Amino acid sequence: MKYWRGYLTAVVFAGLTLALQQFAKNHGDLLDMVYPYMTRIVQDMLTGWSSGFSFCLWQILVGIFVVILIATVVLMVILRWNFFQWLGWVLACVSIVFCLHTGLYGLNTHCSPLAEDIRLNVTEFTVTELVNATTYYRDKANALAPQIPRDAEGKPQLSSFEEMAGQAGEGFKKLTYEHSYSVFGGNTAPVKELGMSDMFTSMGIAGMTMPLTGEAAVNPQIPGISLPFTMCHEMAHRMCISQERDANLAAFLACQANSDPTFQYSAYFMAYRYCYSALRSDRTSTAQAAAKTIQAGVGSLLQQDLTDYDTFFAQKQDEKTTNMANKVNDTYIQVSGDESGVRSYEEVSTLLVSWYIQEVYLPAHQDEVEKFDPLDPDQVDLDYGFGG
Repeated sequence: MKYWRGYLTAVVFAGLTLALQQFAKNHGDLLDMVYPYMTRIVQDMLTGWSSGFSFCLWQILVGIFVVILIATVVLMVILRWNFFQWLGWVLACVSIVFCLHTGLYGLNTHCSPLAEDIRLNVTEFTVTELVNATTYYRDKANALAPQIPRDAEGKPQLSSFEEMAGQAGEGFKKLTYEHSYSVFGGNTAPVKELGMSDMFTSMGIAGMTMPLTGEAAVNPQIPGISLPFTMCHEMAHRMCISQERDANLAAFLACQANSDPTFQYSAYFMAYRYCYSALRSDRTSTAQAAAKTIQAGVGSLLQQDLTDYDTFFAQKQDEKTTNMANKVNDTYIQVSGDESGVRSYEEVSTLLVSWYIQEVYLPAHQDEVEKFDPLDPDQVDLDYGFGG
C-alpha cells in the first residue's frame, strides 16, 4: 500500500482540480460574483510580498525543486529506493502545485471576458471593417514612429528596462480612475526581468507570470518596441485577466492610455501586426488586395521596426525548443479552460476591430446614423393595426 500513497495523493488533488474546473465551467455567473475579486486580493498580497525581491522568486523556487529532484534521483540509485514509489510522490507534488494554481488563479479563465468588464460590444467583423481597423492602426503607428528617440540609423533608442517597467502602470491607473474600469484596479508594481533570458529567447518566450508568487516577468532581450506592450500584457495577467486575447487587449488599452509616446507607439505597433496578420490570413481576393494596399502605406520607420522585430525572432529562436515551448503553453492554456490554446493570442484581432468600431468609427460617423422617429412613416408603418 505504501507504494501507492503518492499516486493516491496525485489522484486526489487531480480530481479536486477537475472538480473545481467543472464547477467553474457550469456555474460561470456564480463564479463571477466572488472569485475574480478574491483572486485579485490574493494576487495583490502576493505581489506586495514578492516585490521585495529584485529577482524572480519563482525561478529560484523552481531551481530548488530541480536540485531536490536530482538529489532524490541520486539517492534512489545509491540507496536503491523503489522507482515506482519515487515517481508517485513526484506526480503528487506536481498535482498539488497545479491544484493550488487552479484554486488561487486558474478559474479566472471561466469568468466573464474582459469585453464585458469594459462594456465592449464584440461582434463578428466583415472584411471591410477589418481593413478599416488595420488602416487605422497603421496610420496611428506611422504618426507615432517619428516621435520615438532614434539613432543615426533610425534604430529606436529607448529608456532602460527599469524606467519602462516603472512607467507601465500609468496606463492602467488612467483606465481605472478616468474610465472607471475597475477590472484594471490591481497592483501596478513594476514587472521584473525574466532570468535566464537566452533560454527563453530561444523558445520565443517574451514574458511569464507566476500567480503562486504574484510575479510578472518580461524577457529583457525582446525588441524594445514590443517591451511596453509585453510589460502591460504580463501586468494584466497579474491582475487576473487570464485569457491571452484579453491580456493582449488590456495591454493595448493600457499602452495607448499612457502619456509616454513609446508606450502609445508600442500599442499601435502591436495592434497593427495582429490586425494585418488577420487580414493576411483571409485568403479571399478582396482581403489579399487590401493587405497589399495597406502594406504599401507603411512608413519607412514603421517598416524598419516591423522588419527588425521579425528578424530578431527569426534569428534568435530555436525551432525545436520553440515548438516544444508552444506545445507546453498550448496544453496549459487548454487545460486551464481555453480551448483555443495558443491561437488565443491572435484572436485579439476580433477585440481590436470591435474596439475600433465602437471607439473610433461610430463616434466619427454619429451624424450619419439615422435617428429613429416613431412618427416617421418612412420608418414605421403607421397604418398597421390590431384586430379586424
